Amino acid sequence: MTAQTISETSPRPTRIRRAARLLKRLRGRPMPRDVGRCADKLKIVIVSDAAPPQVNGVVRTLQQLTSELRALGHEVVSITPDQFVTLPMPSYPEIRLALFPGRKVARLIRQADPNAIHIATEGPLGLAARNFCTRNGIPFSTSFHTRFAEYLNARTGAPLSWGYAFLRWFHKGATTIMVATRSLQAELEARGFGSPSIWSRGVDTELYRPRPDLLGEHYLGLPRPVHLYVGRVAVEKNIEAFLDLDLPGSKMIVGDGPRLEHLRKRHPTAHFAGAMFGEELAKAYAAADCFVFPSRTDTFGLVLIEALAAGTPVAAYPVQGPLDVIGTAPVAVLDEDLRAACLGAVRLSRAEAREFALGFSWGACTRQFLSNLALEEEVPATVEKRAVEPV
Repeated sequence: MTAQTISETSPRPTRIRRAARLLKRLRGRPMPRDVGRCADKLKIVIVSDAAPPQVNGVVRTLQQLTSELRALGHEVVSITPDQFVTLPMPSYPEIRLALFPGRKVARLIRQADPNAIHIATEGPLGLAARNFCTRNGIPFSTSFHTRFAEYLNARTGAPLSWGYAFLRWFHKGATTIMVATRSLQAELEARGFGSPSIWSRGVDTELYRPRPDLLGEHYLGLPRPVHLYVGRVAVEKNIEAFLDLDLPGSKMIVGDGPRLEHLRKRHPTAHFAGAMFGEELAKAYAAADCFVFPSRTDTFGLVLIEALAAGTPVAAYPVQGPLDVIGTAPVAVLDEDLRAACLGAVRLSRAEAREFALGFSWGACTRQFLSNLALEEEVPATVEKRAVEPV
């Protein structure tokens, strides 16, 4: 029998620290020194092609995350399209794409000297940051917010296999791919993305809250019941499945996007309110009788819990997103017959909808995000190793 070597963990109450990862230096140009090192207060670079004035779930998620991280004392450096020369995305001019961002992205990361780099999107900025990190051995995390392959297929007819091949390549090399739901985690595992980690979503329950004074005559004079949609007005959101329904009352569309004018002309009886923010948006949620979510491709659907927080029940298809967020809770009707879902949802309890949404906390989501960052654990303090001879 050979000798064994054992380690005993010290009983001292020593907090596990993160260790600095050794990085190569690039011919006299220093790489960020602190990437991979944890400190009590972190400096985090978040790279995103989705940023204001875009209005979507990714933008709102990153805005709330940044606010929560700063409230915890961490520093966030955002790299977003407004810092670059951009051009409008074909067929979707509200989205601006950065032109030739590689050198500037590298410079901004070096200047930030961060503890962690998170790449939120797969656009030009995300590509530039990914390429910089992989070339120089710098650890980074990514997140899977959007069904890029499905959206590309809907807009151009490109095969899904092409889109997913690109996405697998993009996320390869990340220490962690963050996803919002268990079903998306399982799907990406099956598609060869490795083992993604969960980073859920939260809701501002102070802003999005019930407002009983709005439940009488609708503040815009719309006939009740008011069926509300909030989100991008784009082909991938499947809004026409909602607008084509024969429903009592009225339909209200909040949002902007490339299909707005087309749908406004085709559905003149619907009320298209345009983009709304803050109190105005919260008021629209709280005054509605039913929130309609016709999308079949969203990975989460932040608007679902915003509506529920305002006390408004949900009608949706039984697909990923609604099934993950709501499941069988009695705060929504999930049905392949969207009209039946709408008619059923208006009869559900607004109090139960609100109570359900209170279970979503941005604080918990932020802690999940921090735990998923590309930082290395240090081995805990140990007593000296000693050889144990066999008896």
